[in-house]
Amino acid sequence: MTVPHHALESTLTRAATRAELDRVVGVFQLAASHERTRLMTVVKARTPQRALHRARHVLDSLLPVDILCTHYSGGDGRILINVSFTPAEYTWIRQAAARAGQSPNAYLRCAVIRALGRTDREAAERLDTALAQLLTNTTPEQLMTATARIITTIRRAHTC
Repeated sequence: MTVPHHALESTLTRAATRAELDRVVGVFQLAASHERTRLMTVVKARTPQRALHRARHVLDSLLPVDILCTHYSGGDGRILINVSFTPAEYTWIRQAAARAGQSPNAYLRCAVIRALGRTDREAAERLDTALAQLLTNTTPEQLMTATARIITTIRRAHTC
């Protein structure tokens, strides 16, 4: 049976040094972002959960890893996130989850979903405010024309 490979993304607490990246390359093949705070790697494992566990086990001793996550969503449309907590943080999470009548995993899942929803609402509100401000000095037609001009300029700039 062939064991699948899983694409993982690592977010670091600080930029990795060249020496740290060289040590990791001896274990995993990886691609680093230009600022060296995000890494992509492919891990051979039977499940995405096992791939995250394996990567956490290896990378924690080599890099300042903050968050690991699967790069592609699973069959249920979700990505998996692996975060390492201090004992005090995990105690707080367990207590908060118990007060909410949830498991720690369910509590964290709900907290992340709420935070993402809040971020989306705040971005939409900022956009609404900016558009309302623009419409005080221009017509909707002028705004649409300017928007189309910017979008087509951006698209042309990204073509070969």
